[in-house]
Amino acid sequence: MREECGIFGIISKDGLVDVTQITYLSLYALQHRGQESAGIAVSDGKKLLVYKDLGLVSEVFNEERLISLEGDCAIGQVRYSINSVNTWENSQPLLAKFKGGIFSLAHNGSLTNLEELKLKLAGKNIQSNSCTDGEIICNLIKTTPQEDIEENLKVVARQLKGAFSMIIMTEDKLIGLKDPFGFRPLALGKMKSSYIFSSETCAFNLIGAQLIRELEPGEIVMIDRESIKSNKIISTNQRRAFCMFEFIYFARPDSNIYGENVALCRQRMGQILAQEYPVEADIVVPIPDSGISAAIGYAIQSGIPYEEGLIKNRYIGRTFIQPGQLIRDLGVRIKLSPLQEILWDKRVVLVDDSIVRGTTIQKIVRLVRQAGAREVHIRISSPPVRWPCFYGIDTPNQKDLWAANHNQEEIKKWLGADTLGYISIEGLCSVFKKISVNDFCLACFNGEYPV
Repeated sequence: MREECGIFGIISKDGLVDVTQITYLSLYALQHRGQESAGIAVSDGKKLLVYKDLGLVSEVFNEERLISLEGDCAIGQVRYSINSVNTWENSQPLLAKFKGGIFSLAHNGSLTNLEELKLKLAGKNIQSNSCTDGEIICNLIKTTPQEDIEENLKVVARQLKGAFSMIIMTEDKLIGLKDPFGFRPLALGKMKSSYIFSSETCAFNLIGAQLIRELEPGEIVMIDRESIKSNKIISTNQRRAFCMFEFIYFARPDSNIYGENVALCRQRMGQILAQEYPVEADIVVPIPDSGISAAIGYAIQSGIPYEEGLIKNRYIGRTFIQPGQLIRDLGVRIKLSPLQEILWDKRVVLVDDSIVRGTTIQKIVRLVRQAGAREVHIRISSPPVRWPCFYGIDTPNQKDLWAANHNQEEIKKWLGADTLGYISIEGLCSVFKKISVNDFCLACFNGEYPV
């Protein structure tokens, strides 16, 4: 099952840090990575406790629940599933036993060999309560005979194919592990005497932690109250394949990944886009929030003034319920309100991060025209998405991808735009100063799948 989640973990070496509160705050910082469920597991050195539920972090936890979770080690997850029912059983962290004791696991990513792994587990009298990749991994850990958790994870990790970053907690250890391609992000940080894992460094910014580094592909980092050690437990002879969509859309703008700031990279995408697809216009308008940084870059490079012509309702999230036809029809207007005073009689460059199915941006173009725009020129800071993702990003079957089934002229007409321009793959890759183009997964753009 494809999932894109936010995971976090912390271990306090001296017990002076409230790890539950730190995890709670950090899940707020990672909320953009998942809004379906939230959970925290803690260890006091002897026992593990988990509390999780459906909803946002603010809906799942209150002061009473946080006080009940005492310990000096904690992990947490916010979850967004791509193709499963949102149920309590699918929420994480998960709690299970293995030959060496008890563990809890928080997972981010998507395995590509699930059927093969299910066959391995068949006949081992393992009961499944969810349909998540995380539970499959837990069941493999449970049925692996090694009592030492590191040796156990070496055996398990070598059976997994696809994208996975995960944090595991035992009674006395905190462990971070990354797949051999490094699809999904996972950073290591430090705060006073505590060590931290997080999907993104934006969580470090909130709690005042310092970034040490990103975990390397195939690396396991094990931390207990006395030491920290690292090993490569999976062969990484193949190339790296970090997901480009983390930079285009998924990661928060204030995060840093492999030394690159996400907001500045998106601005450079906008600048390249302006070079590749210039146009005469009056204003540059982003589709908030993910189009903002690229729109700023487009405006800087083109010299066309940047304006906020669309105002986003900050209280509408992914889980917004659409119970009736009227609300479905007004769905985009509920999320975005056009500023007629800014858009009226203007030639507008409308900037967004990507076009997947195209239905939302088509409605936005209609909104902008109804607000009086004379021309609408769409600029997209990613190349055309022509191939589905199997590693955790929410791109559907190829038949649902507009760019896979229509040429650029057809898409332009269907959207109701005057012109349409996508950044090229070469232009996209040129914005990075510290990451090689060979270190990215670009499969959704070029169909070259690493796994």
